[in-house]
Amino acid sequence: MRSHLVLALPLLASLVACRTPDPKQELEVRDLETYWAVDPSRGETRYLAPVVRLRLHNKGGKPEQSIQATATFRRKGEESLTWGSDWKQVTPSSKPLLAGQEVFVELKSDARYYSTGDPGSMFEHKLFKDATVEVFVRVGSSGWVKMAAADVERRLGSKGVQTGR
Repeated sequence: MRSHLVLALPLLASLVACRTPDPKQELEVRDLETYWAVDPSRGETRYLAPVVRLRLHNKGGKPEQSIQATATFRRKGEESLTWGSDWKQVTPSSKPLLAGQEVFVELKSDARYYSTGDPGSMFEHKLFKDATVEVFVRVGSSGWVKMAAADVERRLGSKGVQTGR
């Protein structure tokens, strides 16, 4: 009986060490902000894309490796359709997010509005639809977990840019 217990202890220890992290237990979203970014023009054509930015705080007691984030953007009135997305490797395995630290994440839709007019005037166009965003995070081998959802504010640029910070 003792020999079985001695053999089982390393197996149990390895199972505990290989647990799948829970992003909601390990990370916290802070300073969530949404806005519209003016992308570089091509000739007379101007582009406007929705953006979400946030900080991921490691509220757990150990370093978290290989954090990934993705955002799904949808236009209001078309919630069953995806209208752009973005994905980021937030931290590589070789540079974990230490306990108590946070990291800045910015995700911008690959779908955009375009016009030859002033970017701010796009908000007034009859075909303009406001957007929403959902942010999902994965830590190591975990599945994707929804960490935040928000309406994209109808304004150009982040608050930090607008106030000069």
